[in-house]
Amino acid sequence: MNCPNTVGAVASRYAFLLQQLCSPRQTPLSAYLARTVHAHAVASGFNLRGPILNRLIDIYCKSGRLRHARLLFDEMPVKDELSWTTMITGYVKNDDLDEARELFDGMAEKLVVAWNAMISGYVHRGLLQEAFKMFKKMYLSGVQFDEFTYTSIISACANASFLLLGRQIHAYILISGPKPKPVSWNAMLSSYVNSGRMNEAKEIFQEMPEKNLLTWAVMIAGLAQNGLGEESLKLFNLMKLQGFQPCDYAFAGAITSCAALGSLKSGRQLHSQLIRLGFECSLSAGNALITMYGRCGVVGDARNLFLTMSFVDSVSWNAMIAALGQHGHGVQAVELFEEMLKEGILPDRITFLTVLSACSHAGLVEEGHRYFDAMHDIYGITPGEDHYARMVDLLCRAGKFSDANDMIGKMPFQPGPQIWEAFLAGCRNHGNMELGIQAAERLFEMIPQNDGTYILLSNMYAAKGLWDNVSRVRKLMRDQGVKKEPACSWVEAENKFHVFMVDDTAHPEVNAVYSYLKQLVLEMRKLGYVPDTRFVLHDMESDQKEHAISTHSEKLAVAFGLLKLPRGATVRVFKNLRICGDCHNAIKYISKVVGREIVVRDGKRFHHFKDGECSCRNYW
Repeated sequence: MNCPNTVGAVASRYAFLLQQLCSPRQTPLSAYLARTVHAHAVASGFNLRGPILNRLIDIYCKSGRLRHARLLFDEMPVKDELSWTTMITGYVKNDDLDEARELFDGMAEKLVVAWNAMISGYVHRGLLQEAFKMFKKMYLSGVQFDEFTYTSIISACANASFLLLGRQIHAYILISGPKPKPVSWNAMLSSYVNSGRMNEAKEIFQEMPEKNLLTWAVMIAGLAQNGLGEESLKLFNLMKLQGFQPCDYAFAGAITSCAALGSLKSGRQLHSQLIRLGFECSLSAGNALITMYGRCGVVGDARNLFLTMSFVDSVSWNAMIAALGQHGHGVQAVELFEEMLKEGILPDRITFLTVLSACSHAGLVEEGHRYFDAMHDIYGITPGEDHYARMVDLLCRAGKFSDANDMIGKMPFQPGPQIWEAFLAGCRNHGNMELGIQAAERLFEMIPQNDGTYILLSNMYAAKGLWDNVSRVRKLMRDQGVKKEPACSWVEAENKFHVFMVDDTAHPEVNAVYSYLKQLVLEMRKLGYVPDTRFVLHDMESDQKEHAISTHSEKLAVAFGLLKLPRGATVRVFKNLRICGDCHNAIKYISKVVGREIVVRDGKRFHHFKDGECSCRNYW
């Protein structure tokens, strides 16, 4: 018979061994060693008790050995609250909510941890109504909420777009108990950020009595992802002034801002800071850098980074394929996709979007068809409307309107605006008036407030000289209260962005820009340049048309860049809308006159102008 001291010593040894195996992330080896300790105890005739059994259950659950955990749980002579909670949490974390709920319902007295596990499990699986029901049941049971309860239910409100309910719960937190910790505030902040409600997010951010690093990172990333790049960068710098050292997630948000703004200089500075702080192996920052370099026009730098990253995931591959496609390197994008498959990386729906876009920009019709079919036939991914839109765009760019119509007719759902926008753009490029009018009429029914439809239709009429029809479209716009988004272009020079509008008079150096442009046009005409006034959307005299087209924002930005950037430096211009046909032709001539490379990112893709040629080969 063992004496109590001996039993206690043995129990302590087993507890110590199992404690060493406990970690947030279990491995198969951890489970194997735990089973070895368990078997040794049983073979030695030692009667395992509650705390040791709970640790064994925890290890089995964390390593995915739920069957072993459940057998041990069921055999326990006495189950304490930790036993129930550990088993329920194990089922939740392994996505077996039915078993978790069965155990939960069988608990006599439910700990707040068990309630939290069920609520977070439902939120994670997208079963938001179940999460709300469980939250209500918890409230009616008189169980005191904690920070984890609030975080989970506010996340559920964000995912379900129940922002008002989320704000009400947050208000309840503020008035019903002790001062909420940053985790609750951060959950509320994330709910507004994820839904694009940045004004409300800014209010929450300002109201927060205490901000931690995650708070700043969420806000920086949110501003970047919602098109507020300059604010994001300012907040990133303010965070550093407040004494916070940025984490890789905050860096990723700031880098995303640089990508949206086209600020290559700032992006490179952030890359250098990343390396100095030891974040060069960060996957999130690395993926953001690939996108940034791609969207700032230096796809070669993006490729070099991709090849030297210590670890890449599907997001990395998607970002690199997208960068190649945006720059017109369709063949290289397809080759990289094939390499991805050989590496055993399974493509997702985003991968196929990037590949189909790359095929579209490069005119790779056969390849696009093959990959579109492979989505469902090989990888079991059902194409969405966005995938069909890419295919319609691909076919229409290639002038295959009959094939595009056939594809639209065979879609398993009614074609939405994305489809008809792609179709109309193709008709505009090829001057297919009849089909273009049909597509525009469908868009007028679906999205009457979208200015793009009116502009594309006006362009088609203007190209044919049908000025009465142009006037009717403009009147329809006025009657519908639709306003055209102003075209603007910007260039980074002398440590700031310089924005130009059409026929700009506001920029302080605009007179010098116009003067330089006139000199350029004289040299361009000697090489054969003739302004293409078909892209003027007003009926006016020929000389007036030439003046109107000479003041487009992208021409002004290019001229300013040539004036201000160092001799020989590449000029990088960014435009919010698609580059016009005459500007595209004119910048080819400018690149030949000045002997410089000019890169333009418009609303669709990149154009690299050099020696009088464009990388798109006029296929855009």
